[in-house]
Amino acid sequence: METVNAVGRRKAAVARVILKEGNGEITINKRPLAVYFPSSILQYIVKQPLTTLEVAEKYDIHVNLDGGGYKGQAEALRLAIARALVKINPDDKSVLRKHGFMTRDPRAVERKKPGQPKARKRFQFSKR
Repeated sequence: METVNAVGRRKAAVARVILKEGNGEITINKRPLAVYFPSSILQYIVKQPLTTLEVAEKYDIHVNLDGGGYKGQAEALRLAIARALVKINPDDKSVLRKHGFMTRDPRAVERKKPGQPKARKRFQFSKR
């Protein structure tokens, strides 16, 4: 099996994934998963597509993660892994979609507007 590339995004985070056959190692920015994401919840989020398809010990995953916070990075990585698994076996797409792993979450930070301190907040109104 050749290597498969995929990209996942969430908020400001971008995850580029290289997936190849191996024994289940996940390397993020040249660090193991447990070092990069010490939180077991974030590790669980990253591994969700693999455990759903029961292929967690079948592939080695090398990741280049950039931008955003740790939660956004974990969810971007989950999307990238799901997309890579679909490239390998298109039959898995319906299962992953049912669990919500194939949908790119479109929510992002709203831009700041001129004449306001933040995106929606207004300066205090003074009648006199």
